[in-house]
Amino acid sequence: MSEILCEWLNEEVKLSRSVVPGSFSEEFSTGYLLGELLHKYGLQDDFNQFSQSRVANAKLNNFSRLEPTLHLLGVQFNENVAQDIMTGQHGAATKLLYELYIALGKKRKAKLTGVAMEAMRPAATAKLKSIESALYREHLKTLMPCQADLQLQQISEHFQIKSKAIEDKMACIQTAEQQKVQKLREEQRAQDIEKHCIGRRRQNEIMARIQAAIIQVPKPPPNHTIKAIEAKTLLKKKREAEETYKEIKKFEKSMAENASAVHNQVTDSDIQESLQTQKLQATTLETTPQTATELLSIYSDDEYIRKIQKRLEEDTFAREQQEKRRRKMLMDQLIAHEIQEEAYREEQLIYRLMRQSQQERRVAVQLMHVRHEKEVLRQNRIFREKQYEERRLKEFQEALDREAALAKQEKIDYEEQIIKEREHHEKIAVERAQARYKKHYCICWEVIDQIVDLSTKVGEYHILTNNKIPLKLMCDWKEFFFNGKPMYEQASIQPLPNEPRPEQFVELNKMNLLDEKDYGEYKSMTGEWCPTEENSENKPPPNNNILGHVLRRLMEIFYPPKPKPSPPIFPSFPIKGCILGKLFSGKTTCVKFIEKVCNIQVLSVDTLVQEAIQAFLKNEMKSEHNVIPQEAKSSGEQNEVQKNFSKSPLKVLTKLQTETPINGTKGNFPVKKDPSGQEFKSDNSQDGLSKLSVRAQLGAASQKLLKKGKSIPDELLIDVLLEAINQTPPEKGWIVDGFPMTINQAKLFEKAYTGIDTEAKDTNPGKLSLVTDARVPNKPPVTSPAFDVSILLDISDTMVLKRVANLKSDKSKLSPSEQESNNQNSDDERLEEKIDLDRDQVLHRISGFLDTWPKLEKWFSIHQNILVKVNAETEESLVCETVKGIIMEEVAKKQNRKFTQEKSTGKTLLTVTHQDLIPPIPVALPPVEPGSDEWIYVNEPLPKEIPDFLVPYWEMVENAYMNTIKTILRCLRNEQHSVIYYLADVRKKFQDYLKHPDLKQEFVSQWQSDFNSIADDLREDEETKAELHQRVTDLRDLLWDICDNRREEAEQECTDIMNDGWLPDRRGIAMNHFFSLMQVEVDRFQDTKRLLHDYYRAMEGKIPTYDGQDFTRIPLLDIIDVAQKEDKNESRRIPLVSWNLPSPEIIITKSKIKGTLRKSTKDESSENGVAAFEKDENLITETWQTAVTAVSNMVTAEIESKEMEEEKEQQQPELKEDLVSSQTLSGKATGKDAKDAKKLSPKSATKKKGPPSTPSVVEVSPVPITPEELKKQDLTLKIKKEYFSALKHEEVATKSRLELIKEKALAFVEELTMKAEEAYKDMEKWLGSRFLAEMSSVEKLIEVARHHIESSSKIQYEITLEETDFFISSDVKVIPDPVPSLHVPPIETSGSGTLTISQLTTLHKQFLQVAPKVLCFLGI
Repeated sequence: MSEILCEWLNEEVKLSRSVVPGSFSEEFSTGYLLGELLHKYGLQDDFNQFSQSRVANAKLNNFSRLEPTLHLLGVQFNENVAQDIMTGQHGAATKLLYELYIALGKKRKAKLTGVAMEAMRPAATAKLKSIESALYREHLKTLMPCQADLQLQQISEHFQIKSKAIEDKMACIQTAEQQKVQKLREEQRAQDIEKHCIGRRRQNEIMARIQAAIIQVPKPPPNHTIKAIEAKTLLKKKREAEETYKEIKKFEKSMAENASAVHNQVTDSDIQESLQTQKLQATTLETTPQTATELLSIYSDDEYIRKIQKRLEEDTFAREQQEKRRRKMLMDQLIAHEIQEEAYREEQLIYRLMRQSQQERRVAVQLMHVRHEKEVLRQNRIFREKQYEERRLKEFQEALDREAALAKQEKIDYEEQIIKEREHHEKIAVERAQARYKKHYCICWEVIDQIVDLSTKVGEYHILTNNKIPLKLMCDWKEFFFNGKPMYEQASIQPLPNEPRPEQFVELNKMNLLDEKDYGEYKSMTGEWCPTEENSENKPPPNNNILGHVLRRLMEIFYPPKPKPSPPIFPSFPIKGCILGKLFSGKTTCVKFIEKVCNIQVLSVDTLVQEAIQAFLKNEMKSEHNVIPQEAKSSGEQNEVQKNFSKSPLKVLTKLQTETPINGTKGNFPVKKDPSGQEFKSDNSQDGLSKLSVRAQLGAASQKLLKKGKSIPDELLIDVLLEAINQTPPEKGWIVDGFPMTINQAKLFEKAYTGIDTEAKDTNPGKLSLVTDARVPNKPPVTSPAFDVSILLDISDTMVLKRVANLKSDKSKLSPSEQESNNQNSDDERLEEKIDLDRDQVLHRISGFLDTWPKLEKWFSIHQNILVKVNAETEESLVCETVKGIIMEEVAKKQNRKFTQEKSTGKTLLTVTHQDLIPPIPVALPPVEPGSDEWIYVNEPLPKEIPDFLVPYWEMVENAYMNTIKTILRCLRNEQHSVIYYLADVRKKFQDYLKHPDLKQEFVSQWQSDFNSIADDLREDEETKAELHQRVTDLRDLLWDICDNRREEAEQECTDIMNDGWLPDRRGIAMNHFFSLMQVEVDRFQDTKRLLHDYYRAMEGKIPTYDGQDFTRIPLLDIIDVAQKEDKNESRRIPLVSWNLPSPEIIITKSKIKGTLRKSTKDESSENGVAAFEKDENLITETWQTAVTAVSNMVTAEIESKEMEEEKEQQQPELKEDLVSSQTLSGKATGKDAKDAKKLSPKSATKKKGPPSTPSVVEVSPVPITPEELKKQDLTLKIKKEYFSALKHEEVATKSRLELIKEKALAFVEELTMKAEEAYKDMEKWLGSRFLAEMSSVEKLIEVARHHIESSSKIQYEITLEETDFFISSDVKVIPDPVPSLHVPPIETSGSGTLTISQLTTLHKQFLQVAPKVLCFLGI
């Protein structure tokens, strides 16, 4: 039956999947194929909603949809049948298919469709069936468990199978062990049995004979008969021996007679001895040939010799035969003798036994019976053991079969797990790719968005600036673009709220970015602040080395530098590397090959941690080569590497001990056992831990963390690794297997190995920004990285999963004996457990590697440039050889670098030695300039109060300088933007003003209506034409007057715009900004002078004096006349200068000569602009000259005061009191001179500049000078020289910056004036072109009007005069078109013999009325 159903389903119905007789239960359990079968017959219309999945919900859906169709066919189907089919009950699907086969066959014969069958069903039955279907669905849901329960059941079954497999495995192992013990016992038992086998056998034979003798004792023959037989046999043998002896004797006698002359050695005694022993026979055989040979030598006759030889041969053969017979006889005699002896012994034994008592015989019989029973028992036991052995073999074979089945099932499960893992990995890979695509898409979208914003910004400013965008704006936009900032303003930051929004934070960042950029350009005199080509000599001033040294010394005193730890010292290894890669990429295989071939130490972090823990468990103490110094800080004689390693584990252990003690209780010492079984107590105190080795201490810390279930931190792992590196011999290199795994581990190892922290920030607060000390290096020396090479074994995720699957399959192919031998090895078991753990975590490990590798790749490839990638998907040997080649190449490179360095060092030493041999030539050295590299600075001790005052003062000066400059530059940027927007707004408003509507169109329309209202018969009249021409002339004059009025109004508007005072105000504000920059530079110079003055006076041991002179203030322009509003007597901090520009008073009167008047106005405005610019230029130059003069006067006054102070010190001590009073007067005079010096011209100020005049020497009587005074004078002179040099340097730098500010101020004002004038010129140009265009349109209108007058025609279309355009609109007609005449349709006339259409229609109607049937019959 199953074959018939299979043939029907596969060949006739042709389902999507072929079925076989044994697969009905599995294939039809989902209901999908049943739905497809009914769909093939056109009964299941909702087949597209069926699912092929095997989950419970899909099955419920399929069978719920099948139930109505099956009931329609009349097939017995309910929830029980559905449950049997879904659960795969044997025969349920086959029965249902057979019923379907019958029902569908009937349907095919009846040729009924599903719709027809549904229609044929009664309505009541259909309603009842629908209710039953709903009940069927509910019952089916209750009977069929949900998918979660099924999955839970599958998981429980899976774990039960696994637990059963583990139990079977343990049972097999236990059975194997029992069999092994049983086998050893059986072998021992077999050996014991084998030992006693011979003795038992003999005893059994003897006892059997005894038993046989006791039971059937034959009557022994009489003794005389036996003796007679024996005597007769012996006599016979003696006779044969005598006869043989006689024959031998006779033969030997004949031989002796022939050879008696030569040889007389053979005697009868020899013959007798030969008969007795075999030794004498051999001797006789040897002597006989010798005798024959000697006899042959006597005769010389050849014939005789031949006869003799023949005789000898015959004798030899006869003797051999005789010897054989004799030996045979002797053997027979020996055998007979032995038989006789054996019979005699048996006879004696029987005789002795026969002499025993009856009791002994009974005991013997009982003993024999007992032994017989024992033998029977032994045979039974052997038989039973054979049965047991067969049973064990059978059970073992069954266990092997069961194990094979379990292994096969496990392999199938593992393959399914591999498939699921691959699907999961592909899903993760797709998600990762989507995330990567989304990230790249977002980045590209942001870049494109910024490009679009930049393009729109450039286009917008092209319109605003009339295609002349300033370079400064383009540079600012590029800065925004490169830093990813938005181009357009996100939110207003004026005023800034207390809690800014994110958009306001973005605007603040943009503002700070531009401030830093502008300040950097200003400080370095680049970009916008670069000097022009005309003033290219004004280069950025060099660094003031003296000021930098002074400030650095003050900072070091005020902010003492923190001592930097000394870097760890490691020996120079030939190679230092690491091998990285994914799981199962071949890292361990490669490092083992490298360790074997290249003699390189391989370090694995996992192995090192395990060794450290074992060292702690074994209580490994300090050895001589790794002692942790207890007093390393005080002595300083121990190795620094050991010092570094000895501190970290103790710190970790101390921290761990403060949390919880090792054994969980305080004050106790836990008892531990080492692998040998010996017990010892581990000291929980600091002293006990300090006695352990470094590795043991690290192991203690690791074990403590692992016992708590925590992971080992990266710092502790690196300490373990560094300890292993420290123990590595220097002649061997080292390679780390699979480390580092994260960027944090890489950075921590780099810091621990090289002593350089790449992420450490400069926390020293005493950092200078305006000046630097040339003798202090800005950057630390470059050191080589911790690793020489980093090798990545590159492998795809698919290959990793493939290797995991192959590893599992290789393990499953092992024979039971190999698995048993592998299980006996603990290392193999540990490796197997590790592989199983890695296999379970393969996806997580791959995902973790993909997450951490990009940062590691950037670290090793970009930051250190040591990464080398190797394709690990090739053969194992090829990968190992490639890695070996890379490592050997790196070793060779390192050796070459080392050799080159040694060679260059030797050359340097040799050159120095050669120069030392040449005697030096005395050359007069030039004087050392202060601040140069050869200059030795004065570093006398300073009072504590001086740094405490000067350092905060200088920090305040720096902050004020930078912040003020950034604020001013920001104001200049805003000023530039406001200028652009104002000029663009002025242009747009003026163009809109020119486009204001006028009344010209109304006059033109009125004239056109009047012109068209004239009658046609009057248009030919000459007087009428003349009148019309006069009207056109009046219209032209009226339109011209309107144009003139509009031009005058536009000119007045343009003049108002030019004279509104915007340009002077902008120039004044810009000049005030530049004057503020000059003031900042002057303030910086004054603050620097005060700092140097106080510093050097403090080094001389003098009290810093108070400078009574106020700070120099550069006046600003009073744009809004604040000085007039305030009281003149009130003193203000910043002086103001009145800035009243003569406003041009232009009185324009109407005149007919408009062109001349416009020209004069234009010339006058341009002359006023030139005069204003010249005035601004003079004002900027005067302000700059004031600032430069103030700086020069301050330097001159400082030099003069220093010289006067020295003159007063050189006078006699008696005049101290007079000097005190005179000093006060001189101070006032100096202040007055300084004020007068400001009023001097720049030429006089320039003349005063120069080297300080030498102090006048007072001639006094020579006084002996002590060495201390002489040293003090030299020190004072050196301080003075250094101080003046620093002042001169600052003076030059300040003047160069003031010169640059003046140059940029003039350029800014000039550019502003040019932009304004260009805008004004454009407005005048637009006004003139507008007036000319309007006049031209009026002329065209008049020309058209005169043409229509002359042609005597009306103007049909509307004439339009809009602004500057004149056109005739063809869409609007002024005169309506004449009404067209009505169209009469043509009348058809009948021809000769032809009827018209109307006639035929009338005729047809008449026929219908007369005879309608006749027409129907004719077919009309």
